[in-house]
Amino acid sequence: MSAFEDSTMNKGELVDAIADKSGVTKKQADEILTATVDTIMETVAGGDKITIVGFGSFEPRERKEREGRNPKTGKALTIKATTVPGFSAGKVFKDRVKA
Repeated sequence: MSAFEDSTMNKGELVDAIADKSGVTKKQADEILTATVDTIMETVAGGDKITIVGFGSFEPRERKEREGRNPKTGKALTIKATTVPGFSAGKVFKDRVKA
């Protein structure tokens, strides 16, 4: 069991950490975080990619139509093609997690 398995930071804790690191109020940190997340979601939903150098890239990814099975009946079914959000971590982020 990893030391990270029981640790989860929620939005409130993230807002607190941003406020502490940046010297802004918690309300300002919450507004900035909310605006950032909304902008990322709107951009990716619009079909564009966002790259934050060192952190990573957010982009829409196409999933092809594929065969699946109904878990209750075992009957084969077709899962439609869809677009899903994707994230690829940047080198700095990967290196920091590795350490």
